[in-house]
Amino acid sequence: MQDDNNTENILFTPFKLGPVTLRNRTIRAAAFESMAPDNAPSDMLYDYHTSVARGGIGMTTLAYAAVSQSGLSFKRQLWMRPEIIPGLRKITDAVHKEGAAVSIQLGHCGNMSHKSVCGTLPLGASSGFNLYSPTFVHGMSKDEIYQMVKNFGNAVQLSREAGFDAVEIHAGHGYLISQFLSPYTNHRKDEFGGSLENRMRFMKMVLAEVMRVAGNDMAVLVKTNMRDGFKGGVEIDEAIEIAKEIEKSGVHAIILSGGFVSRAPMYVMRGEMPIHTMTHYMDCWWLKWGVRMFGRMMIPEAPFKEAYFLEDAKKFRAALHLPLVYVGGLVSREKIDEVLGCGFDQNTFTLASGRASYRQAKITSSGLERI
Repeated sequence: MQDDNNTENILFTPFKLGPVTLRNRTIRAAAFESMAPDNAPSDMLYDYHTSVARGGIGMTTLAYAAVSQSGLSFKRQLWMRPEIIPGLRKITDAVHKEGAAVSIQLGHCGNMSHKSVCGTLPLGASSGFNLYSPTFVHGMSKDEIYQMVKNFGNAVQLSREAGFDAVEIHAGHGYLISQFLSPYTNHRKDEFGGSLENRMRFMKMVLAEVMRVAGNDMAVLVKTNMRDGFKGGVEIDEAIEIAKEIEKSGVHAIILSGGFVSRAPMYVMRGEMPIHTMTHYMDCWWLKWGVRMFGRMMIPEAPFKEAYFLEDAKKFRAALHLPLVYVGGLVSREKIDEVLGCGFDQNTFTLASGRASYRQAKITSSGLERI
């Protein structure tokens, strides 16, 4: 392990992420803020990210921004469209003034929505019923797949116009790209389903379009699962192959995560499942009472420990060459030092904040602050 002084020198030195130079190796993880009424940026979102930047973060990330209306999973999420660009530009200008870079997480929730939120029957890799919403799901046609690829490209262009330094493509946690990757949700019989190569096809098309539009002046990060977190989902051997394909696309960094919101949400966040909090916000009465009575049987819990993704992350570090962003369970400076001493040197490692709980976290020059 590196000594404290050397680790501190690494943590708070600049890092070049593609065309963007961060003032240090900390990133505010893309955790949904619920600060976008009418799917547009608000003063609260402005104040939040400006304060994070003022705290000394290297790059802060707005989350989550849907690439189309059908990609909204909650009512207070950003939806990328021309009307909201001035509001986003106000945020990026303020963050830059504080000396930090700023990224935006782009994604599509797929079947993790409801018509009352996304305006249509939710889309997915395959047709079926999603108990999480609950709702029937429309398996995407090939024309819809090709249009969705364009939607990702359009969202990147809008991000450039809004002044973002980087975009983060969400390909994990059981959202749309992840739904194509996972055998649990992808039951297609065409060239987009079946083998891992076929299941990766949609992701590769999206990343090719994203890289084309991003050009040479925007950094591109991709969040991907190391495991889906349950039997029948993507396991680490397939996840490493997926990460290798992401690397081949030319992106500038991969954010290593895990879990499936509709099937194994506590694998993402860890700890005891908050049954009372979850059901308080459910509108469907029978689902509310079903989760209260059987939720702990339906959704597996995963114990929390600091740096809970680290052992899996080491395997990805050994298999890949591009920079990797670590996220998951960092709540002390001691553990940050340990992570930095596990073979992730200043050329290949960027640190992302985030504790696996319902509290968000940020890393500042004084360490880890929970908020």
